[in-house]
Amino acid sequence: MGTLSKRKGVPDGGERDVEAVLDELYTTPPADFVARREELAAAAKAAGHADDARRLHASRRPTLAAWAANLLLRSQPEESQQFLELGQALREAYRTLDATGINELSEQRRRIVAALSRQAAQLAREAGHRLSDPVQQDVESTLRAVLTDRDAADRWVGGRLEGALTPPSDFPGTAPPTGAPQKPRRETAPGPSARTRAKDDLAERRHQRQERLDHARSAAEEAAHRLRAAGTEQADAEAAWQGARDRHAQAQQQMSAAEQQLQQAREEVQRADREQQEAEERSHAAADAHARAQHESREAVQEVKRLTAHSR
Repeated sequence: MGTLSKRKGVPDGGERDVEAVLDELYTTPPADFVARREELAAAAKAAGHADDARRLHASRRPTLAAWAANLLLRSQPEESQQFLELGQALREAYRTLDATGINELSEQRRRIVAALSRQAAQLAREAGHRLSDPVQQDVESTLRAVLTDRDAADRWVGGRLEGALTPPSDFPGTAPPTGAPQKPRRETAPGPSARTRAKDDLAERRHQRQERLDHARSAAEEAAHRLRAAGTEQADAEAAWQGARDRHAQAQQQMSAAEQQLQQAREEVQRADREQQEAEERSHAAADAHARAQHESREAVQEVKRLTAHSR
């Protein structure tokens, strides 16, 4: 099984170009997938990369569950790599465990899948898409398939799932375990040395089974611990994000109120300017009227003086 590759950005030139672009495309939300695909294909064609354009155009839109699984792989590379390694260890352990060991690991497997699927749902929610219960179940089915089946793990590690994966009914090679004691064949008077070798072989097989079980338990517990720590960190990040979102909304409300007050102040200033202009116009008109009245009064006084002088 290949290891998880981590590409950042889109490098220039060559085969890696289209591979990185495809990686980016399959973490695009399904609702935007087709538009983004056509945009990238058109850009590749305009750049003279016809083969890349055809590859991009041929890519199929993933389901919401497949997109969430792709997003989980790309957004959490370290945890995804640990999950892949855990699956490899569990598959190896399942080949040799008895029923008790299988039941114990199955319970651990369910807890880890549930924790990681919740993380995928959180990533999807942060990207603007809430996963319904059926979609969430498809994500869990995909993660169980990755733990159970090597081919499914190889498909997920490519980061370009188009649909949810379905796990087999159980881990391969569980019936019967290779270390289970077989029904002895009838033999005529086996010698003491044969019985001793059989006991030694059985003890060795039991010892190997126990070692594999201990290894699988340790890997499962370590993965569960890391997932719990990641879940706590993610919850803190979500709380911080929600707090920042609330503060942003409050700041927008305050800004809206300030803008409204500013608009009212501007309208008040405009009204005051109009009133001041009207007052100035009335003042000028009154001054003109007063000047005319003074002029007319002076003329009247002069006319009275003139008439009085003539009457003498």
